[in-house]
Amino acid sequence: MLTHLDSQGRANMVDVTDKAVTFREATAEAFVRMLPETLQMIVSGGHPKGDVFAVARIAGIQAAKKTSDLIPLCHPLMLTSVKVEINSEGTDQVRIVARCKLSGQTGVEMEALTAASVAALTIYDMCKAVDRGMVIEGVRVLEKLGGKSGHFQADAR
Repeated sequence: MLTHLDSQGRANMVDVTDKAVTFREATAEAFVRMLPETLQMIVSGGHPKGDVFAVARIAGIQAAKKTSDLIPLCHPLMLTSVKVEINSEGTDQVRIVARCKLSGQTGVEMEALTAASVAALTIYDMCKAVDRGMVIEGVRVLEKLGGKSGHFQADAR
C-alpha cells in the first residue's frame, strides 16, 4: 500500500502521530567504480584535494541529517547515530556503507540511502578532474530493523 497517497491519490506526508516510538536502524550501501589509478591516488593519500574518504564520510553524515530537506515527504528525524564507512574493494571500486539509528515513530531507510548516495557523489566530485568515467551504482538498503514492518535484509549479491 502506498501510504504517501491520500484517498484522492494526492501526495501527502504520512501521519505518524499514533505510531509507537521504537528503536529503528537502517543500513545502506553504494559503490563507486573508477580507474585503478584513481583509486590508488585516493588510497595512497596523493589526491591534491586531500583525504577523499574523510570528506565523503562527513558529507554522508551531513546528508543523512538533511534528508527531509531533500526528499519532500520525509519526516525530519532526530537521528541518534550516523556512521559512514568507506573502503576500497579490489583495484577499481569503493564501497560505502551508511548506518543510521534512532528511537522514533518512522524508519531511517531514506537517511541511510541519502548518506551513502551523497558520500558517493562527494567522491565523484573530488575525483572528477582525473576520472570523469566513474560510475556510481548499487545504491540499496541492506538491512532495516524496527517498526511495524519488522526486519528486512537484502539478498546477497
